[in-house]
Amino acid sequence: MEERNVDVAIIGAGSAGLNALSQIRKAGKSFVLINGGELGTTCARVGCMPSKAMIQLAEDHYRHTYLGKHGVGGNEVLTRTSSEVMEKVQDLRDIFVDRVLTNSTDDMPESLFIQDFARFIEPTLLEVGKQRIRAGAVVIAAGSRPLVPAPWQQFGERILTTDSLFELADLPASIAVIGLGTIGLELGQSLHRLGVEVTGFDQLQGIAGITDPQVNQAAIDIISKEFPLYLGQKAEIEEAGEKLRVSAGEHNVLVDRVLCSIGRVPNIERLGLENLGVPLDERGLPGFNSNSMQVAELPVFIAGDVNGQRPILHEAGDEGKIAGWNAAHGQTRAFRRKTPLFINFCDPNICAVGRRFSELDSASTVIGQIQFAPVGRALIMGKNRGLLRIYAEKASGRLLGGEMVGPKGENLAHLLCWCIEQGLSVGDLLRMPFYHPVIEEALQAALYDAYGKLDVKNEGGLTELVPLSD
Repeated sequence: MEERNVDVAIIGAGSAGLNALSQIRKAGKSFVLINGGELGTTCARVGCMPSKAMIQLAEDHYRHTYLGKHGVGGNEVLTRTSSEVMEKVQDLRDIFVDRVLTNSTDDMPESLFIQDFARFIEPTLLEVGKQRIRAGAVVIAAGSRPLVPAPWQQFGERILTTDSLFELADLPASIAVIGLGTIGLELGQSLHRLGVEVTGFDQLQGIAGITDPQVNQAAIDIISKEFPLYLGQKAEIEEAGEKLRVSAGEHNVLVDRVLCSIGRVPNIERLGLENLGVPLDERGLPGFNSNSMQVAELPVFIAGDVNGQRPILHEAGDEGKIAGWNAAHGQTRAFRRKTPLFINFCDPNICAVGRRFSELDSASTVIGQIQFAPVGRALIMGKNRGLLRIYAEKASGRLLGGEMVGPKGENLAHLLCWCIEQGLSVGDLLRMPFYHPVIEEALQAALYDAYGKLDVKNEGGLTELVPLSD
């Protein structure tokens, strides 16, 4: 069997793998990129981009239901064709995928880009098809795929995942969404707004990964006005003629399709990770350092969705850069990770930034909050629903995090995230200018609420008007 040598082998051509490749190229090292699955990154093919395309089309259509309240006549006759919606989603998806391929692998020769599956023989020896590759270091960036429990697989194409939903030529009349994390909630609401009869199920009492109980309840109250949510009990599926019956406790519904969004599993079954010679966890993954991405003491690094730690595109990109830098430079350097940022693009947005409510020490933390109901800009927009809660250190006023459900949450979350990343305090933000009327005034109100609960003498007092020095 042919054997070749390279400085770095990368397994996976998704967001993490391509970012690792960028670091290796910068270092001038030899490499091989190996990809055994679909090309185009999870984000572009079946994740961020097609889902946001569907969300936008659904929201554009949904606006007609309340345009009459704003004096716009004729709104009740507006219609939509789900086949045309799906065609538009697929067209946009293909554009995003083509851009990824054009900028990454399209022009790479076969000697550098191998479209096949890799398997570890030793920590630095891979078998790929009919050849073996000896690498100075290996980056594992194999990605993940939707989890579908084995008993549900018997229902075939009636069980949808994000891998199959965006391939539909038309939408079903009814669907059950099992799993109300980010993707399930986003797509459930979008499908409802496109005319599908939607029912949501989750065995948890929370949705969208929210840990703040007040924000969670606010989100449930808002979303459940659009379609029913059955929480806290495990869902089961059984055949019911041409339909499927989905049951959870005393609740059951007959549907044409089921969208399974209960999680993802790493693409590791062909990798032979047992040959790394290190302990594997219950998922079959080796332990690794989240600041260096190194596996044990090996010249092996694991990045992106495959490790299941922060399955978000910008985090996968950062992990790929960390893994690629360390693999290319033959040393292990730990890098500071960025402030966590999570955004759910349902309407209204559900977001979490920095320290989560579940991670707070209640004795040393203050919480500032504001309902969006009285916020002027939100009221004008007709979107004054939701709750913003921010967390700060009681003694210093330093911002720690926040969770929210509200209009333009994606923008508020970024603003708050950047401030936390800079180590700013509640007082620092209140000294900033806030225009009127803007959604950011909701953050200003929450900051004032938190400020009143701080140990002010350590905060240094609030001085909104700063005199010029003599």
